Amino acid sequence: MNKKGTTGKTRGLFPVVVSTIIVTLVVAGAGAYLLGFLGPREERGTIGKTASDQAPAAQDIDKGAPENKKVLYWRAPMNPNEIYDKPGKSAMGMDLVPVYEDDSGAGTDIKIDPVIQQNMGIRTDVVKKGPLVHAIRTYGHITPDETRTVQVSLKTSGWIEKLYADFEGKYVEKGEALFEIYSPDLIAAQEEYLIAYRSPKRNAAYGRKDLLAPALRRLRYFDVPEGEIREIEKSGIAEKSRKIISPFSGFVIQKDVEEGIFVKAGTTVLRIADLSKVWVEAHIYEYELPWIQEGQTAEMTLSYLPGKVFSGKVSYVYPYVQPKTRDVVIRLEFENPALELKPDMYCDVLIKADAGKEGLIIPSEAVIRSGERNSVFVARGQGKFTLRDVILGPSLDEGKVQVLVGLAEGEPVVTSGQFLLDSESKLKEAVRKMMDAERMEKQKKEEEFFEDLEK
Repeated sequence: MNKKGTTGKTRGLFPVVVSTIIVTLVVAGAGAYLLGFLGPREERGTIGKTASDQAPAAQDIDKGAPENKKVLYWRAPMNPNEIYDKPGKSAMGMDLVPVYEDDSGAGTDIKIDPVIQQNMGIRTDVVKKGPLVHAIRTYGHITPDETRTVQVSLKTSGWIEKLYADFEGKYVEKGEALFEIYSPDLIAAQEEYLIAYRSPKRNAAYGRKDLLAPALRRLRYFDVPEGEIREIEKSGIAEKSRKIISPFSGFVIQKDVEEGIFVKAGTTVLRIADLSKVWVEAHIYEYELPWIQEGQTAEMTLSYLPGKVFSGKVSYVYPYVQPKTRDVVIRLEFENPALELKPDMYCDVLIKADAGKEGLIIPSEAVIRSGERNSVFVARGQGKFTLRDVILGPSLDEGKVQVLVGLAEGEPVVTSGQFLLDSESKLKEAVRKMMDAERMEKQKKEEEFFEDLEK
């Protein structure tokens, strides 16, 4: 009887115990849900991933954290795209690395471990102040000096009876005969002068000087030298053909006549140039104009004379832009005593332009050019880097560029690995925006939860 009664009591208590356990589990589950819903982010799940259940306590990991620094998120040391919202282990089993809020809060400052910096190949250079020197390298072609060039043309029509300067490239001296011309108009002018010169008594009624002066003036207008006029007076005979002499010493660079050809008045017969001094017409871009001034030193090299450098100077900058090539032509002057510089040759030109001013200079490779803005990374020490916008001046020699606004002398800028830093900076900004969006979503759910409780 006793045994049987004991068994009956036990069976009667069993449903009560089971019900108590179930209620306890439900309450505990609800409490855990509320704690997970309302608790801080560091104690909830990860962003798209779940940290290891065996993760150490957050307070143990934050012991070495900087003071007054808030942990934004946790990331895997070997994969910056693997992000968590609480400490733990990465997918590779490594301890997660905390990412702290930057002092400036600008989102463009990042911190890189020294070991990772070495792996990224980050190098820096210091912003320096120095002279602004820019080397302009361009091409050009040699032309005759137009101030040392003459064109031989006729003031009267006639036939070329004898041509002495009979080929292009021939050198002629000043006063040397170029060709002989037979001109009826020139013969008529000589006859008129002889009549006025020989018959002073017959023209006494009008006066000898009144007729002689116009005839003499006409011969001079035909460029007949005084020596030839004296010869006409002595011989008393008008010359059938007259020799045209060279007014200049130089080379015949253009010949448009042959012997026996009829030439009209005003036609260019020969073109003579003194090539002991030549011009070089070099082409530069529009943005290089501020670097060019008259009197600057220029260097020129030729392909057929390797190693030899010719020194000249800038003599003129043309006041217009070439419509087809959209460049500006500048004139250079070079001495050519050995006649090594020949017209129409192509040449390489180097102009070391010095603006005569000083400015801040950085390596051009340090600039990140996005098209809309130019930026550089400034090393702040202790593994911190700041992305800073700059305004650039003209490009300089040896791969340098002038900085007008954004940097100070002595600041270190990143010259290698800056694109990896830029990627890291953009990743950090994207994560921050994602965390802010999640925080706003959490706050919204909290407000809705408490509104439901009040109802």
